[in-house]
Amino acid sequence: MKQRVQKIMSANGFCSRRRAEVFIKNGKVKVNDKVIKLGDQASEDDVIKINDKVLKKANKIYVKFHKPRGCVTAVYDRYEKTVMDYIKIKERVFPVGRLDKDTSGLLLLTNDGDFANHITHPSNEIKKTYLVGLYTDIDERKLKKLEAGVRLEDGKTAPAKVKIHHEKLVQIEIHEGKNRIIRRMFRAIGYEVNFLKRIRVGKLNLGKLPEGRYAFLKVEQGKKWPDIF
Repeated sequence: MKQRVQKIMSANGFCSRRRAEVFIKNGKVKVNDKVIKLGDQASEDDVIKINDKVLKKANKIYVKFHKPRGCVTAVYDRYEKTVMDYIKIKERVFPVGRLDKDTSGLLLLTNDGDFANHITHPSNEIKKTYLVGLYTDIDERKLKKLEAGVRLEDGKTAPAKVKIHHEKLVQIEIHEGKNRIIRRMFRAIGYEVNFLKRIRVGKLNLGKLPEGRYAFLKVEQGKKWPDIF
């Protein structure tokens, strides 16, 4: 079965689909030694070269990582410590989505572009659960606004599922991935977030994984991806 070449490049962990499109537009990608254009397709039997180097088929890797506060979610940053400073494996992986520098908790990394795209694509509505620490006691009536959706500068949020653990600690489940959305949601109802920690993505829990450590996720026989959806 043929697929667009940028999808194959991403699925084999070479780079993101967007970055692959840049390589193709710049004439750096060949299929069977012919320079291709954006939109061209290839099959598993075709030889794909980027900058005249053969694209290697990657063994798919799936990692869950307990991201500490104070590092950025990026493969490389010139000035900041990144999550990759903690990941000591030989295969190239990249973060799935992002957590802000001041947010800790569950972050997935992979070299499977299709897996990453499935998690991050808004239409799939993959649920994420966070613990939210507040500076002041929460008013349960105000939380009802989050459950109904609140108006932000980039639109109204989808209804959230909220649970109070104690006066200053709230659990919230959302499926949206807009930039700093939880902090903005709480600010919209009059609260500033003290700390934020993601504890679940889909069915996958952070569990007791220590901060700064990571673990490999297994793919069960007959499954395409780890069973987290």
